[in-house]
Amino acid sequence: MDYRKESLKKHAEWKGKIETACRVPVDSRDALSLAYTPGVAEPCLAIKEDINKSFELTRRWNTVPVITDGTAILGLGDIGPEAGMPVMEGKAALFKAYGDVDAYPLCIRSKDTEEIIRTIELMAGSWGGINLEDISGPRCFEIETRLKQDLDIPVFHDDQHGTAIVMTAALINALKLAGKKKEEIKVVINGAGAAGIAIARFLLNVYGIKDVILCDRYGILYEGNSEMNPVQAEMAKVTNRGMLKGSLADAMKGADVFIGVSAPHVVTKDMVGSMNDKAIVFTCANPVPEIEREDALEAGAFIVGTGSSTKPNQINNVLVFPGLFRGALDVRANTVNFEMMMAASEGIAAYVGDSLSTEHILPFAYDKGAHEAVAKAVAEAAIRTGVSKLYNQH
Repeated sequence: MDYRKESLKKHAEWKGKIETACRVPVDSRDALSLAYTPGVAEPCLAIKEDINKSFELTRRWNTVPVITDGTAILGLGDIGPEAGMPVMEGKAALFKAYGDVDAYPLCIRSKDTEEIIRTIELMAGSWGGINLEDISGPRCFEIETRLKQDLDIPVFHDDQHGTAIVMTAALINALKLAGKKKEEIKVVINGAGAAGIAIARFLLNVYGIKDVILCDRYGILYEGNSEMNPVQAEMAKVTNRGMLKGSLADAMKGADVFIGVSAPHVVTKDMVGSMNDKAIVFTCANPVPEIEREDALEAGAFIVGTGSSTKPNQINNVLVFPGLFRGALDVRANTVNFEMMMAASEGIAAYVGDSLSTEHILPFAYDKGAHEAVAKAVAEAAIRTGVSKLYNQH
C-alpha cells in the first residue's frame, strides 16, 4: 500500500479522526434541567467552594490536550500549527483507543516561549494533564520546565520523555539478550535535539548508564565546542567524559549501543562493523532510518530496532503516553516524575515476558495489555512517591 497516498484519501473521507460524544441524556425537560440549567448551578457552586471538585463533577479528570506550535511536526519540521493538526488528531485518537483518555488537539499560533507558556497556563484549569508535542528545541525544554514548576497537573513532553521511556524499555530487554551490564556499556546517541538530549539525560540520571556520547550534525558534543546551543553545552558537561572529538564514525568505534533520532542514512555498514560484539542498533529516524535494518544486521549488529511498524522491534512512543496518562489521571497525580517514567519503562520491558527474542524486544503497540501494564506501573509509582492527590501511602 502507498500509505501516503491512501492516508490523504482517508483523511478526506474521515474529515477528522476524533469527535465529541455526549455522555448524558438531553432528550427531555428533566434531562435538560439536570445536565443544564437550573440544576447545573449546584455543581458550579460546589466547584466555586472547592476547585478540586472540578475533577469530580466534570470530565476534567480524564481530559488532556495535545499541544503543539507546529515547529517540529514528525520529520517535516516547522510547517505551522494548522498543518500539525492531523498529527495531533492522530495522537488524540491513540490516547482514546489505548488509554481511554479524552484528548484533543490544541495548536497554538505562536513561537514565543513566554506566550506559549502563558496561553497554556490560562487554560490549565480545564484539564487533568498536559501533553506537549512536536515543539522544537531548545524552547521545548524551557516550556516544559516552567509548566511543571507552575502547574499542579501532569505535564509531559512526549518527544522528550516518551521517546526516552520507550528507548530505555527496548534497551533493558536488548541488554538482557546480549548479556551486557548497563554500567559497563558505551552508548552513542546521534541527534542532539529534544529527543536525543532527553534520552541521554534519562539513561544517565534515571536508568544508570555511565558512558554516553552525544553527536549532532557537526559531530561529537564536547566541552568547548562552539557549535552547540546552551542546552547541548550543558549536556557536554555530563556526557563524553573522555573528551572524544570527531565525527559520528569516530564515536561509534567500540560502542555497544547506537541510538539514532536524527537523519536518514547517516550510518554506514562500516560504522556498525566498528562497534563491539553483540552491538545493539536502534535507528529511529522516520520515515527513513539512519541505516536500513538489513544493512545493520549484515554489518554484524546483534539486535536492530527501528521506528517502522513494518519491521521487527518497532520502537514507538505509542507504547508510552496512553498508559502513562491513564495511570497518572487515575490517581490524580500532580506531576510526572522520573520514578513514574522509569516504572513505565520497566512495565513495558517486563510485559514482553517469555516471548523475548532478538526480533521481539518490545510489545506490539496495539496490544492493550501492554498499555494497561504501563498504567498500573505508573499509578503505583505515583502513589509510592507521594505525588497522588487521591492516595497518600504515608
